Amino acid sequence: MKVLQLGPYPPPHGGVQSNLVALRRFLRKQGIPCAVINITRHRKPEGDEVYYPRNAFGLLQLLLRLRYDILHLHIGGMLTRRLVRLAYVCSLVPGTRSVVTFHSGGYPSTLEGQQARPKSFAGFVFRRLDALIGVNPEIMDFFARLGVPAERRHLIYPHALVEDQTAPSFPEPLHSFFERHRPVLISVGLLESEYQLNLQVDVLESVRRAFPRSGLIMIGSGSLESELRRTIQSKPYAEHILLTGDVPHPITMEAIRESHVMLRTTLYDGDAVSVREALYVGTPVIATDNRMRPAAVRLIPKSDATMLAKAIIETLAEPKPPCPGAAPDESNLRAVLDLYRELLGGNRGSNH
Repeated sequence: MKVLQLGPYPPPHGGVQSNLVALRRFLRKQGIPCAVINITRHRKPEGDEVYYPRNAFGLLQLLLRLRYDILHLHIGGMLTRRLVRLAYVCSLVPGTRSVVTFHSGGYPSTLEGQQARPKSFAGFVFRRLDALIGVNPEIMDFFARLGVPAERRHLIYPHALVEDQTAPSFPEPLHSFFERHRPVLISVGLLESEYQLNLQVDVLESVRRAFPRSGLIMIGSGSLESELRRTIQSKPYAEHILLTGDVPHPITMEAIRESHVMLRTTLYDGDAVSVREALYVGTPVIATDNRMRPAAVRLIPKSDATMLAKAIIETLAEPKPPCPGAAPDESNLRAVLDLYRELLGGNRGSNH
């Protein structure tokens, strides 16, 4: 078996990227070759079977040149016509099985998602695919509204809790920030408008009145990075907010572990991988209620600075619980591998 994944490859680091990378590592650990084609505007030097085509023609050339049995496309955010066309191309590649994971947990509740119908272009394309993976029940319902047969719809959650490695040392300026601040709030994700990051910056003023040594670490990158830096610099407490940019995943996990609260404010969101990771290492999570959070998360209403500040202050007033020491869990990654094996052992769908 050989696998080719298409999707956003870090940096930047987000939930889709984390799932793609975790799946690749898992497959390679099983001795299964897995290459990646990055489909975002972000570029790095090619190497280790990670490819960065400059345009659609370059992507098509790679699809035709590389050798693989499974073609797995990862889609996050809005289901744009460009991404649907790419999924259609994936369904046309001869001699392969086509899989799409749709990661955008909030998309089914959008106007576009609610209007999805079998006769739409997305419905036509998705029914051509050999398998569709949804990361929550709402996405599974969305697939059903598109007319995707039940046997091709697979609910597989995106998080994987891998075995702990040796804790890395913090580089600067993370090391100094943790030395100077206690308690520390942290958020991890893309710097995009749907995550309401200004809300986190604003409430730190109230939090610091209750906890004068508190600080906020924001890990990630995105289109709002410059604007967010300007917003932070405009605050009298700017020195107590650290915007790190992208950070390697082991260091990110150690920063989450050492922090006292993780924040996940969103306009719409799915089952965020970073939320699961925080709970795994014992860090309390405060998140916008999206009706699909894990039970241990403290929920707040959307866009409510007052309730966010209240939740943070009340959570910090309690001792941080000990790390639960949960066992590593790669069952979701294994479920994807089992799906691959099932596809390669069966007949290709009748729509091809």
